[in-house]
This record gives sequence, structure tokens and C-alpha cells, in this order.
Amino acid sequence: MKLKIKTGDTVRVIAGDHKGEEGRVSKIITAKGRVIVEGVNMVSKHTKPSAQNPQGGIEKMEAPINISNIMLLVDGVPTRVGVRTEDGKKIRFSKKTDKAI
Repeated sequence: MKLKIKTGDTVRVIAGDHKGEEGRVSKIITAKGRVIVEGVNMVSKHTKPSAQNPQGGIEKMEAPINISNIMLLVDGVPTRVGVRTEDGKKIRFSKKTDKAI
């Protein structure tokens, strides 16, 4: 699966329960077509006490969301992403402003 979103990009959620929220992409799961966005889709995970975490308890963490539900932000504006070759190198560009990313 070819993805036009990269780790570190700022994105906005455009569909689902967290529509309108923004954050940075912290991880991409290419096999499932999902991404983890910082501060979006927070879930509670119950952890048993262990050597690393003797207390145990409930920890909050981000759950992955489908890549089709996010859109890249360029200068604070959501845009689609295109790929073209310039001087023998592939670059990403904003389809809204035609500016290189």
C-alpha cells in the first residue's frame, strides 16, 4: 500500500468520532492502512502489575485510525497530496496550492 502521509506530518481528522481534531502522525501501520495521531482517539488500557510497572492501573494511549479518515494540513489548511518528479527526485505537493511540501 502506497501512502502519501509520513511520520511527523500534521493532520486533521475528517471523519469519525474525532472529526475536526488535529495532531502529528507518530506511527504508520502500512499493513493495515492505519495511523496513530498524537492526542486523537485516546483509549484506556488496563495494565496488570509487572516488574516495569509495579503499580499497574489504567493508562491512556492513542489507538490507530484509518488513513482515509485523515487529511494533511499545509499552512493550517487541509489538502490532498500529489507526487511529481522534479530534477529526477520525487516530491510531494499540495493539490490545493500546488506548493511543494
